[in-house]
Amino acid sequence: MIQNSFCILDGIGEKKERRLWRDGVLTWTDFLHADKLLTFSDERKRLYNESLFLFQKELSARNAGYFSRMVKRREQWRLFERFKDGAVCLDIETSGLQPNSGGYVTVVGLYDGCDYKCFIQGRNLTTEILNKELRNYQCLITFYGAAFDIPFLQRTFRGIEFPMPHFDLCFAAKRLKIAGGLKKIEHDFGIERDESVQGLDGYDAVKLWEHARAGSSHALDRLIQYNREDTVNLMQIAPVLYERLKQSTGIEEYLACGVV
Repeated sequence: MIQNSFCILDGIGEKKERRLWRDGVLTWTDFLHADKLLTFSDERKRLYNESLFLFQKELSARNAGYFSRMVKRREQWRLFERFKDGAVCLDIETSGLQPNSGGYVTVVGLYDGCDYKCFIQGRNLTTEILNKELRNYQCLITFYGAAFDIPFLQRTFRGIEFPMPHFDLCFAAKRLKIAGGLKKIEHDFGIERDESVQGLDGYDAVKLWEHARAGSSHALDRLIQYNREDTVNLMQIAPVLYERLKQSTGIEEYLACGVV
């Protein structure tokens, strides 16, 4: 999808992108090979050519960080297919308060499609450890992370870095008119949680942390399992939402019709 994308260029929106597709300009290569496009002045075409040359170069080099900086957050979902083999799902649990009221992160979960890793307050949860781990990945997947998890982490772990494109499934779902939070979407998609944490919510996670701090290993194990479900299930939802977003753009209709 990313190489069919033109709305990542300044001054091109989704309507103009679809007009390009309708005119047979389906890929970056098509755009570059077109001597002249009526939609753009010669100077504008030249500037876009320069940007697309750079995009092609950085995409071939799998420089995810470059696209994290250059592509608007709203459109970073378009990079998922290219970088999904280097994707990581992230979810946090907190003490229940905001950072400015003494709140802090209790658990950070990361899942790369094979392994789930858990970072726990007071054990192995530091800026240095998180940054070292996050540098291994090329795409970040969260649910409402752009509004909650990432800002919370940035406020409580000074210097934490997220140098990769971010696919926020919450905003993807809203864009597709899919209502509800993560657990409702899991239910709608036929994803079942482990019995030990079925019915738990964020408030329960806060209480579990309080019990864990008081010495309950069972509460900590249950909190970790709750976070694991929140994190691991994102990897099942991401490709479904990506395909629906891709279909919503209309690009597949032009590709199927052979408009070249």
